[in-house]
Amino acid sequence: MLYELADTSIVKPVFEGWNETMIYSCLQKVMGKIFVTELDSPVSAMAYAGCFAFYAGLPDKELVRHKPDGFVIMTPQNEKWADCIEACFPDAKKMSRYAIKKDTKFDKDLLHKLMDRLPEGYELKDIDENIYDMCLSDPVTRDFVSSFESKEKYLDIGRGVVVMKSGRIVAGASSYTRYNEGIEIEVDTVEEERRKGLATAASAALILRCLDEGLYPSWDAQNMHSVHLAEKLGYEYDHEYMVYEVSGEERTH
Repeated sequence: MLYELADTSIVKPVFEGWNETMIYSCLQKVMGKIFVTELDSPVSAMAYAGCFAFYAGLPDKELVRHKPDGFVIMTPQNEKWADCIEACFPDAKKMSRYAIKKDTKFDKDLLHKLMDRLPEGYELKDIDENIYDMCLSDPVTRDFVSSFESKEKYLDIGRGVVVMKSGRIVAGASSYTRYNEGIEIEVDTVEEERRKGLATAASAALILRCLDEGLYPSWDAQNMHSVHLAEKLGYEYDHEYMVYEVSGEERTH
């Protein structure tokens, strides 16, 4: 049986050394949840935020099998957890992701230059209550705000910048999740508007806003294109790691 932890501090040692901001979000109880199969002195735990599940401690098949509903990106702490996920979800799609260093010292002048390269006819706007609703209406931009439990919570602790063209959101960078010290960035552009520097401009604007507020803009890359964009903005590549994409219909045997 799965239990949601009220006192997340008791599993902090289980996640020790895992430099992942979405785990921080859960441990700090800013957003997300932590699940265990044993309430008294748990030795295994799953931190869940957005659509990401992070498995740490001693591998526990019950914890893996009872995944959150819908599409989940399962992230194992080590090879033993990877084996456990593969045993429980043999149809899971094994994918590479790319960690970016989290101690970047940004060049603000560079970021301003990248932001100012926005092509004519496009406009940068912060995500407010009206743009929040617009984000939810399009699958491309939905993840800019959808991990937050409500509009009010996003407007309170979320941060985001979109690129507008003729009244439509065509690109943007936003907080996929939030933790006390910063945000985890989500970036996307509608397909027909790519390769115009829109995501670069929006990301630069968001990073500058975070820096002005004393927040760290964390970046984790889904693919090498995202790695290259991060490096353009001043980040440094760290390492490749494996995740498992599991849909809501995956069998567990």
